[in-house]
Amino acid sequence: MTIKLLTIGKTDNKELKSLIDEYTRRLGFYIKFSLEIIPDIKHVKNLSEEQQKQKEGELIISKLNTTDVLILLDEKGKQLDSIEFSNYLQKHMNSGIKQLVFVIGGPYGFSQEVYNKSNGKISLSKMTFSHQMVRLFIIEQLYRGFTILKNEPYHHR
Repeated sequence: MTIKLLTIGKTDNKELKSLIDEYTRRLGFYIKFSLEIIPDIKHVKNLSEEQQKQKEGELIISKLNTTDVLILLDEKGKQLDSIEFSNYLQKHMNSGIKQLVFVIGGPYGFSQEVYNKSNGKISLSKMTFSHQMVRLFIIEQLYRGFTILKNEPYHHR
């Protein structure tokens, strides 16, 4: 199984980018992982929120393979602690899927088409975080999940 993280827009903050790169590197010891950045939509001030979600949704869907399992990082998603998340990852690996895709949407969330295509939703917290910080948080949690599965000391129970 491979894991892909799709995001809208690049990370501007150099410190955040450095941490994202570090955890991406660490995660690579456990699983094939890729971070794919979909460029921001141009001329958004001329678009309604719904039109912006629609355009972003089309770009997200264009990046998917038919066999991908799509998980949305969504405020209304299921909340898991780190051990539950590691079990969630294990369950997907055991299922024989080729690619697990996590998606961080744009500022207004996801289009209905993306929701319809998704196989699940996860929320990292009831709090709201910047989309750039969520990238770091999900990659760190993926790394943590694999260290839990390998009984390594990164996650202290």
